[in-house]
Amino acid sequence: MILSVGRVCMKVKGREAGKYCVIVDKPEKNFVLIDGKDVKRRKVNIRHLEPLPVVLKIKRNADTKTVEKALEKEGF
Repeated sequence: MILSVGRVCMKVKGREAGKYCVIVDKPEKNFVLIDGKDVKRRKVNIRHLEPLPVVLKIKRNADTKTVEKALEKEGF
């Protein structure tokens, strides 16, 4: 699956494992910037994420409130 802006993922490693997040930017090859309701905005390794088939319609570097609203709208 392609890791693009708006892709909903589940964290599989770290303190926030098992929580949903959204990719808001892709600054480097193996790292993405994530944000979400129960997840802090941070840069993470793509190997720590499990991409889901859902892609939200958000802009690159969208603020946290926009990301949270989009997640709620999709039922996460």
